[in-house]
Order: sequence, then structure tokens, then C-alpha cells
Amino acid sequence: MKKIWVTLLCLVSLGLSHLAFADATPAGLWKSVDDKSGKPRSLIRITENNGEYSAVVEKGLLATDTGEAVCDKCTDERKGQKIVGMTIVKGIKKKGDNFEGGEILDPENGKTYKCKMKLDATGNKLEVRGFIGVSLFGRSQIWTREE
Repeated sequence: MKKIWVTLLCLVSLGLSHLAFADATPAGLWKSVDDKSGKPRSLIRITENNGEYSAVVEKGLLATDTGEAVCDKCTDERKGQKIVGMTIVKGIKKKGDNFEGGEILDPENGKTYKCKMKLDATGNKLEVRGFIGVSLFGRSQIWTREE
């Protein structure tokens, strides 16, 4: 009888954990990694408003980051703005298991790319892919949840 209760409890726990993941979103604080050095690059806050996600750089993590760096290479309204506090992702919406349909800015080169994101099974790692045209032509980063 005890084995039946333990088995039932395990099944219920698995069912509830699946439901918790189904509601997982990329909203929260994330640590990005520098592509060249592999070191933590910045803290990025993703927020949701009416089903649309955006991301703002909250803090630079490199030793050289003073918070005064600006986006000199940006060609839109962000040109000359400080990178800390800047919206770098906008227009992302949930589509199935992915979050897509928006764009991401690379402040290093000032270019914007189409963007899609996917949470891993734990909800603690986020694959962020910027691309031109189709997703095949782009690059991905793995951001880790900080909260």
C-alpha cells in the first residue's frame, strides 16, 4: 500500500512540475556572456507587457564597464544613448514553446536582427538567437537566469 502512495505522489509531482514549466516565461533577470571572452557580459531584465516581451540592459559586468558606454554605432533613436538602461530586445511574443517575432540590438555594432528565444526544460537557461532573414543565418547565446 505504501508503494502505491509513493508512486501516486511521484506522478502528481511530475504532473505539477510540467504545469509549472508550461507557464514559464523569459520574464526576469538574465546574465549574458561575451562571445569573444566567454566571461559574463551584462545583466538583462526581460519584462512582459500585454503578451509582448522586451529586454533592457540593467548592468555591465566586464571590468571595463563604467555604465557610461553609449551606442555610437546605432542608427535609430538609440544612437548616442547609454547602453545601460537601453532596450535591446522588443516585440517578442510567445509562439508555441518559443518566444519570437521581435528584434534584438547588438550595441557593439549597432545592428538589429530578428530574434527568437527558447527556455530550456528547467526555465533557467534561455537560448537567444539573433538572425537575418531565416534563423539558419544567425548566432545564439545562452543566458542564465539570475533570480
